[in-house]
Parts: sequence; structure tokens; C-alpha cells
Amino acid sequence: MSGFPFIDYRDNGLNVESVALTQIAKTFGTPCYVYSRAALMTTLQAFNNAFAGHNHLICYAVKANSNLAVLNLLARAGCGFDIVSGGELQRVIKAGGSPQKTVFSGVGKNIDEMRMGLAANILCFNVESETELMILNQVASEMNKVAPVSLRVNPDVDAKTHPYISTGLKENKFGISTDEAERIYTEKQNLANIHFSGLDCHIGSQLTELDPFIQAGKKLLGLLDRLEAKGLEIEHLDFGGGLGIRYADETPPSINDYVTSLCAIANKRNKRILIEPGRSLVGNSGLLLTRIEYIKNTPDRNFAIIDAAMNDLLRPALYNAYHEILPVTKNKDAVKNYQIVGPVCETGDFLGYNRNLCLTNGDLLAVMSAGAYGMSMSSNYNTRPRAAEVMVDGSDVHLIRARETIDQLVAGEKTL
Repeated sequence: MSGFPFIDYRDNGLNVESVALTQIAKTFGTPCYVYSRAALMTTLQAFNNAFAGHNHLICYAVKANSNLAVLNLLARAGCGFDIVSGGELQRVIKAGGSPQKTVFSGVGKNIDEMRMGLAANILCFNVESETELMILNQVASEMNKVAPVSLRVNPDVDAKTHPYISTGLKENKFGISTDEAERIYTEKQNLANIHFSGLDCHIGSQLTELDPFIQAGKKLLGLLDRLEAKGLEIEHLDFGGGLGIRYADETPPSINDYVTSLCAIANKRNKRILIEPGRSLVGNSGLLLTRIEYIKNTPDRNFAIIDAAMNDLLRPALYNAYHEILPVTKNKDAVKNYQIVGPVCETGDFLGYNRNLCLTNGDLLAVMSAGAYGMSMSSNYNTRPRAAEVMVDGSDVHLIRARETIDQLVAGEKTL
């Protein structure tokens, strides 16, 4: 199907690669996250092909989907990583990823996380304030290390996306203004335990136009030129991530057009280019498989109450985000308008409103485009164990995260 590579209908049944979702539900239960290895690897290859020999490193944004199997597949394919916590660094290492290909982003790195990154010899710290820089310099001094640093520049560019995931405006908590970054680079370049190795910029997530990327990139290159005119040598340019995917009727730029634009911005400067894709790598490689528990018809609305909920997939409740919802088995009976809701005790517990479907009790549904910010944002609200995760590889299915149990949820708790 368009937008969902390696996920399609065969004989009226929805398949991921060569495996029927009905079989996955029978074997692993629901709710269950299902990923396609082929979709993931094909998308990564598209990014690499688009660079056409340009010196680059793709640093996958771990926050999008941090399952060890996903990270391991990307690491084995030569991918680097973008992390925002010490926990994510430990995940990368456990998955076989290289710290030397890892950049550490985030506005609130604590001292223990700085020590962890320095001890692992990560590629770069993306520093977001002068205070952070000075603390990092002190921590590195105590460890007799030199910290590689790229200042995250806030270019004050409107990403034209949801305000919760827009990060490049001057009122946002992220990054340092261009003028302030120039001052810090200039005044602090002689810090004994800091090496300025790059320039970084990330303006938001789920961008569906090229223009914000181009505007931000040009501001980054203008800063680069001014810094190099002052004798500061910069080794890499990190353009961040944020390329959108199709959830409904969006028409985001192609991977090739996106990468080509970044390379054009860099022009003939001999700099390594880093990008930090997350959603655009994994978003449409996965889905959330769920089963209808009850059909509830009222005078005002028809509800399909499913066994997945806002704790499993938070995006609709948090962002009012749209995910296409498909029947796993096609039915030609009469279509009705349904509200697809979960069992959590919140009115905001929904996965989709006003969906025209033919449904009955026990039907399986596939909530599409759930490979990014699905499992990684899930919780145990209402003491609900988190879903299982499986990876499909051709005709093989691998359980890559077992469904949680209640005993696991309460293992760290004690009564008085």
C-alpha cells in the first residue's frame, strides 16, 4: 500500500511482509507492536543512497523507537545514534551500537550522564546552553578528558508543525541563538577540556515542507562562515532531523529531495554532514495490532472499544494526532461511523475518531504508522502491562519484547 512498504492485503487479509497479522495475533496476542525489518532497512538505504558519496553519518534518534532489536539492526548497518539520556546511551551500547558514532543531545544532561558519555568516548555532545558547556568542561577536567562539542543553534525558524514538537523558535527551551552561539564559540574556544568539533541545529519534528530546513540550514552556514573567518575549524555540520511521514494526506518531501537540499546548502564545503532521523526511519515500518472487545452503539455515536489504549499509543491523546486504522480482514458489510476508543478511564483515551468501517466484536484492527513514538512513549497507566513487540523478517516472526506481567510492574514496590 502507498506509504506503508511491505504492509499490504492478500486475499482480504492484512500482511506484514509474508506474515498474516491474524497469525501474529493468534501467537502473540494483542495489543502488539509489529515491525517490518525490510521496511526499516529499505528506508535506511534510501537515506544512504541519497547522500551519493558525500561524507555523512546518519544518527538515528533513539527516542523514536528504542527497542534493542531495532537499534541492533541499525548498528549492524553502520548507523550512528542520537541520544537524549544516559539510559539511551546504555541501550545503544547493549544493542551493539558504537559510542564513537553517537551524539548526545538534550537540554538537561546531568553530571552523571556527562561522565557516562565521556567515559564511552562518544562522538559529540550537542550542548544547549553556556551553563551546560561550563559544567561539561569541569567534568571533563576532572576525568582528564577533552569533550567534543557542537553547540545546538536555535535559528528562530518556524517549523510549521505541531507546537509541542516545534523546537527551533526563540521562545522554545532548545538551543542557543545564533548571535549567542557565535559569542560562545569565539570566547570559549580556548577552554582546556572542550573541543568544538561541530555545529548543530534541529528545528522540530514531522516537518512536511523543505523550506524550514533550508532556512535553518542557511543560518547555520552563515554562522559557520563567520566562525571560520575567525580561525575556528569546524569538522561537521549536524542538520538534526524532523523529516515528516505520511499519516493521513500529508505529502512530505522525499528522502532524496530532503538530503539533496541539505547537501546543496553545505555546497562544496568539505564538512561531514550528520542528520538525526527518527520518525522518518521507523514510523511507517510499524503498526499497532489491536482487537475489538465490544461494539457499543448509542443514539449519538458508535464506539469500537479496543484492547489498546492511550497508554499503548499516546500520540492521539497528546497531540490529537491522526493514525490510519485498517481492518485486518476486509468485510463487505455495511459501513458505519465509529469512534475507536480504549478501556482506560479517560475521555481522552482514543486512537481514532469518525472512522468509516465495517466492524464486529472480536475484529482485529491495525493502527498504522506506529513505528515511531508508539512503544517508546507508552506507560503503565491504569496498571496496564505494556504491549509485546515483534519483528517480521520475510516469513519469520521474532518476539523482540515480551508482554509485561503484573508481577514485573510491581517488582520494585514494597508495602509498609
